[in-house]
Amino acid sequence: MNQVLKIDPNIPITDSRKIVDTRNFVIHSYDSLKPDILWGIVINHIPILKKEVQALLGE
Repeated sequence: MNQVLKIDPNIPITDSRKIVDTRNFVIHSYDSLKPDILWGIVINHIPILKKEVQALLGE
C-alpha cells in the first residue's frame, strides 16, 4: 500500500495511510500487539477494504 500511495496519494481506499501504519506496527511491535485489537481490525475493516479493492479491480 505504501508503494501505491507514492504513485497515487488520492487512491480511493479508506484510511490508506492507517493501513501502512498498522502494517508497520504489526511487523515492528508485534510483541505489544493485543489480539483483540488485531481481531477488531480483521472483523471491522478488512471487509470494507475488500469491497474497495474489488471496486478498483472492476469486479
